[in-house]
Amino acid sequence: MTGRPQKTPVARGTKVPRTFRLTPEKLSAAQVILGTSTATETIETALDMVVFRKELVVGTRALFGLRITSPDQT
Repeated sequence: MTGRPQKTPVARGTKVPRTFRLTPEKLSAAQVILGTSTATETIETALDMVVFRKELVVGTRALFGLRITSPDQT
């Protein structure tokens, strides 16, 4: 046992209330860049992008060193 508290899994789509202090200019800039209309949508989209980035890094590392050939080559 590591002594760290265990994370409780949260079902996908479950919403929990949070309070954040955000710079209004940064939030507005992110809304324009992401094309979102609310602060919540902006934050969720940005977090989705961070998670996706991690998945890309993990996937790229898994492919590192593999030889990839075109399916058109026979």
